[in-house]
Amino acid sequence: MSKTSKELFQDYAAVIQKTLAHFAGPLHRDEVQDAKVRFFQPLSVPEESSPQFETRMSQFFDWYFFTRPLNGFRQTPLESLFLTRELRFNPEEIVLIDHMRHHRHGLFEYVKTKGDTVVFRDLLKNEKLTLENPNFGFGVESEQIFEARLVLNHGNWIFMRGFCFHPQDARKFILAEVKAHRKDPDLSPQDLMLRLLKMNMRTEQYKHVSVQKIYSDEAGLRA
Repeated sequence: MSKTSKELFQDYAAVIQKTLAHFAGPLHRDEVQDAKVRFFQPLSVPEESSPQFETRMSQFFDWYFFTRPLNGFRQTPLESLFLTRELRFNPEEIVLIDHMRHHRHGLFEYVKTKGDTVVFRDLLKNEKLTLENPNFGFGVESEQIFEARLVLNHGNWIFMRGFCFHPQDARKFILAEVKAHRKDPDLSPQDLMLRLLKMNMRTEQYKHVSVQKIYSDEAGLRA
């Protein structure tokens, strides 16, 4: 019997947790601190009592695992798994790791739902993705833009945990940035997504400032 998308997500999450127990453990305390500075600055790491703490830490650890090269390695924790003597993986985990190494990271917008099928558009690649029974059930408004990482397993996409949902008032600015990145292959989509995520965090700290002012080149938030 094949596993559901939610069960597959739990398998991936277990491998990530096993990896982070090493790469975010005591031996890598300085590495994690350095990564937090880059990810959260110029803001601070949210307090554990903050209602956004769990969301922000999920975003941080997904970025730390999938995207950020380790100091001195020039590889991410995901890319370094088989070079680390302290970590051992069974054949099933090795297959999951291979899937994750080919993950898709992008800015997406909701298109439509039909039965158990949900269609999203990858804005940076200008492609549509169809998901059967997504592993996360969340209410997304039409055309709402969000950042996510997905892993392909047996023809279906599985969402990883670290979503970032951008406000509708930021749509015009984000689409202009996406257009610029499509035209110029030298621009980094990773830098763009991290900069937008920092703008998203800033909307929580500066609630008195309009979204349009925060999501702008004037904000000065660089990855």
